[in-house]
Amino acid sequence: MMKSHARNSQPSSRRGRLIAGVVALVAAIATVSVWLSQRNSSADEATSAHVPSAEAGPAAPQSSNTGAVTALDKTFLTKVRQAGLWEMPAGRLAQTHASSEAIKRAGMHLLDGHSKLDQLVREDSEALNAPIPDEATAEQQGWVDQLKKARGRAFDQLFVDLLRASHGKVFITIGEVRASTKNTLVRRLATQTNNTVQDHMDVLEDTGLVTDATLDDVASTIPK
Repeated sequence: MMKSHARNSQPSSRRGRLIAGVVALVAAIATVSVWLSQRNSSADEATSAHVPSAEAGPAAPQSSNTGAVTALDKTFLTKVRQAGLWEMPAGRLAQTHASSEAIKRAGMHLLDGHSKLDQLVREDSEALNAPIPDEATAEQQGWVDQLKKARGRAFDQLFVDLLRASHGKVFITIGEVRASTKNTLVRRLATQTNNTVQDHMDVLEDTGLVTDATLDDVASTIPK
């Protein structure tokens, strides 16, 4: 009976060893699979860190060339700068010398619009290496002197006469520059200046003081 029991236990023992071997093999395969997966993942990350994504496409080239700057472009930069140098003082005078709230409102539009344009034209002047003046013209300074001496309704009318004529004349230059310039910075400035000057003409006309004589003066400067 004892011999029979020993023979019967041998197959069970072999099956146990076989099962244990299979389990060990499976565990080894799983370990190798995990190691390979981690290695491939690290390689992918290293590759993506050095190779641009195909979906992103090549980076857009950066160019400092914004187009040729013409003599007219430079004249325009000068006109924008000098306009602000006398129209901002004129706008400040309107707050203390005018009798009409409409004139004071127009003066505030001058101050706001030309302060923004002045910053922009100075930035563009530096970027384009195109010097601009630090003073208004002698004629423009004379206009400011006239406004300083005027008060009340006399100031109101003089203010509108001078400013509406000036804006109307520069409006002609803006259109020419905007239509023909090849320089992107000048084109941007012309667009902004156009919007600002249009706003200023609107508020000046809202005062009801724009005369036919002023408009005729502007018309006389339009090239035939």
